[in-house]
Amino acid sequence: MSEKPEPSGTGIGVRVRRKEDRRHLQGRGRFVADLAMPGLLEVAFLRSPVAHARLTGWRKAPGAEARCFFLEDLEGLQPIVARSSLKGYKVSEWPALARDKLRYVGECVAACVAPTRAEAEDLAEACGLDYEELPAVIDPLAARRAGSPLVHESWGDNLFLETFVDGDIDAIARTAAVKVEREYATARQCMHPMEGKGLLAWWDDRADQLVVHTSTQVPHVIRTGLAECLGLEQRRVRIAPPDVGGGFGYKCILQPEELVVAWLAMTYRRPFRWVEDRREHLVAGANAREHHYKVTAYADARGRLLALDAEVTVNVGAYSVYPFTACLEAAQAGGNLPGPYDFRNYRCRTYSVASNKPPFTPYRGVARPGVCFAIELTIDAIARAVGREPAEVRAENLVPGSAMPYDNVTNKHYDSGDYPESLRRAMARIDLPAVRTRQAQGEPDGRLIGVGFSTFTEQSAHGTKVFASWGIPMVPGYEQATVRLTPEGGVEVRAGIHTIGQGLETTLAQVASEILTIPVERIGVVLGDTAETPYSTGAYASRGAVMAGGAVSRSATALAGQIKAIAAHLLQCEPAEVSFEGGRIRGGNASLDFADVGRAWYLNPEQLPDGVDARGLEATEGFKPKVDSGAFTYATHAAVVAVDPETGKVEILDYVVIEDCGTMINPMIVEGQAFGGSAQGIGTALFEESPYDAAGQPLHSTLADYLLPGPSELPSFRIEHMETPSPYTAHGIKGVGEGGAIAPPGAIVNAINDAVKGLGVEMTEIPVSPRRLLGKILAARSGTPSGLEAAE
Repeated sequence: MSEKPEPSGTGIGVRVRRKEDRRHLQGRGRFVADLAMPGLLEVAFLRSPVAHARLTGWRKAPGAEARCFFLEDLEGLQPIVARSSLKGYKVSEWPALARDKLRYVGECVAACVAPTRAEAEDLAEACGLDYEELPAVIDPLAARRAGSPLVHESWGDNLFLETFVDGDIDAIARTAAVKVEREYATARQCMHPMEGKGLLAWWDDRADQLVVHTSTQVPHVIRTGLAECLGLEQRRVRIAPPDVGGGFGYKCILQPEELVVAWLAMTYRRPFRWVEDRREHLVAGANAREHHYKVTAYADARGRLLALDAEVTVNVGAYSVYPFTACLEAAQAGGNLPGPYDFRNYRCRTYSVASNKPPFTPYRGVARPGVCFAIELTIDAIARAVGREPAEVRAENLVPGSAMPYDNVTNKHYDSGDYPESLRRAMARIDLPAVRTRQAQGEPDGRLIGVGFSTFTEQSAHGTKVFASWGIPMVPGYEQATVRLTPEGGVEVRAGIHTIGQGLETTLAQVASEILTIPVERIGVVLGDTAETPYSTGAYASRGAVMAGGAVSRSATALAGQIKAIAAHLLQCEPAEVSFEGGRIRGGNASLDFADVGRAWYLNPEQLPDGVDARGLEATEGFKPKVDSGAFTYATHAAVVAVDPETGKVEILDYVVIEDCGTMINPMIVEGQAFGGSAQGIGTALFEESPYDAAGQPLHSTLADYLLPGPSELPSFRIEHMETPSPYTAHGIKGVGEGGAIAPPGAIVNAINDAVKGLGVEMTEIPVSPRRLLGKILAARSGTPSGLEAAE
């Protein structure tokens, strides 16, 4: 833990209990499934049973034809189209219900409505489909080859986009002392928020609006997408999200189910609802992480990285998602693969590949768990090639603190921090010499001990120029917030970003409390509702605390000036003499309660000074970081593992996180984000996988098939904070939401490889399941080329 003393009050830096927890712990949260309206009808979807087929006919449930809808029934509804300005990008049209062709198992084909979900599901089951099955393309490397089945025939291939970073590395390649070549693979995963996707839509005749209560991270963006597909002006669409039970990026996109339910509500002027069940989530919903890397690294004799040559293939599924497109993942992979390392020669080619799998969704970390895994394993491979301690080689390659701010080889602008120091602290906390001693002594039970490290950077709150360079149709600008003093001396904060469990109701209140000194208990926070909040592109890219927090800070500062002008008149002093302390207003030898100022403006305007600011006691301001590249959080994770060479089972014995997210608004929330993210990263490293057979059938339709880490699989995390404020943000705050999920695969698999290196085994694919690891061990013992085949 940080030794820095925590401040008093409820402002920045204080471990304030989360405001939102009371209602959730008491079972009073209101999620989509909790909402009730008269005449509500539930929606269930008939989904494609095959991965690839020509749709030749369909039949509605006998006797219930009016309650079954195929695409031809959805008059005027446009498909989801995510356009990009990037040269060579191919546009896909994702229809709300399948048209002419089925492109993945679980694709929506028909919608059925009934008073209950069970009845609606019965109707969907009674519908029929006629189709001619086609060969499916599942593997992204195969999908790139000529002659592969085509997901979209008009393209002529299966590439959404191919991109290049054309660095000149040939001279170094000819002279480098060390050359390391590796291929890495990361499995396709699902997100698993506690609450799946869902929405309830109805038509408000009084406001002449479609009202949509949807579980989303990006309400204002969803309004734009829905309005375009429904043919409505945006003023006639209101997104009013209730509580959202987690998002992780899955709830950042517009989905066909949302289009269908919204169309039904608009057309029939009554409420309709769909709530995703866990099987829908696993089979058809949230897919992410499936990458393949070919990496060649060149280094000197000490292991100093000189150049990197890479090829990245991302399996993005059948359609491009709105608004982030199918190509954000590969763009992030190519730009972030160099990580926190100091080298100047880089070449990379990326492929965003279509396949007969569900569309790819941004997931916590967006490409960085994969690129961190690839570069961190490469650093350790270099260290083994030169015969040195991997931690020492890593330290010598990291960007030093003295170089900050630093522009890396892909023009990422690292704003502040000390990456080698985070590694040094991790080495000390994990006690590297003691681990090496234990490793040399051996374990009484025959298990093998290993230690691994992983250091990463997380670009948070990056802005307009960065997103525009990726060509996506939604580009963030200024984040806005409104702060208002109420008549009784309380505060209202309104921001268009939405909370998905990351504690924004608390942290935004703390920022306002820092400026105004009013305790957070007297600060109400309203988020997300497009009818009540300023525009925001939403909660993603670890931008909430930086962007919305910055906007709240500016608005609260502007409001403070307005309050001081009125208070100075009431206190008979100059505005410059007025200050806030402990929730009161002081000036000269007297003081006021904030309620005195509130009453003067709202109830007793005769007390106001002449020429009072007509804006009253409310301020709306916008915020962007001073440098558009955002603020870079970073951390080092260290893991000690024990590997059973007879079973392939891995146990995490110790796990250390040294993180730096700049100024912490609430250290307790920071730790919750780090621990939760690390748990997801451990799932990526050891457990989670969405397998498919050759025909494109998912083999993971229940949680008996898809493994998630639970309490018995997770270590007791140890965390230490560094605080290096960003020079570009309000209060020096950096984002922290995604970081915990990025480093664990690299740290854990490096530790596994450290443990089994004496067996001649090296893992390069995740998750490292017991079957996969034991297969490699058996193959090494027998001399066969493939461990997986040996295990089977």
